[in-house]
Amino acid sequence: MGEDKEQIVMPGEKLGIIEQYVPGEGTYDDDGEIKSSVLGNVKINQKKRVISVDSKFGKPALLKKGDIVYGQITDLKPQRANINIDCIKDNPRPLALPYMGAIHISQAKKDYLEKLSDAFRIGDIVQAKVVKITGDNVDLSTVDKDCGVLKAMCTRCRDYMHTTNKKNEVQCNTCNKKEKRKVSINYVNEL
Repeated sequence: MGEDKEQIVMPGEKLGIIEQYVPGEGTYDDDGEIKSSVLGNVKINQKKRVISVDSKFGKPALLKKGDIVYGQITDLKPQRANINIDCIKDNPRPLALPYMGAIHISQAKKDYLEKLSDAFRIGDIVQAKVVKITGDNVDLSTVDKDCGVLKAMCTRCRDYMHTTNKKNEVQCNTCNKKEKRKVSINYVNEL
């Protein structure tokens, strides 16, 4: 990659290796390969051996502690719910990298929770708060009232569910099955 001509790269495109350059702004280290995290022009500082990408569209969204995020439950273990994080609340920019997060059973709600499946199920859309970021591990919490399940699907027929008069209970629109969830105060009852 020469510095004489301007080269436009896409997110995820390989720019070099860690032995050649130091990753600069708009790039990330992917197991020894330096890749672009934004659409933009490659910039190489030969003196400092830094490779970066100058974005034409501003900086991408990066997660930080305290951010409120939206995502979908992809896996449920006895102590942990895994979430594919889709976006940051009130931030129109897409995430720079695909983030996976997890909610530990102790971070699901304020009260004691015997089973994590009483708070979440696979496919649920959730709003959560970022409490810790360690490398690519993102720990999330749904303890706050506005955090929790925003939209749930029935485990029997996969139709959407609506809230009932009982706290943290949802009911299927089709088969009328009732299930427990950690329901957000922002739960969406309409489709």
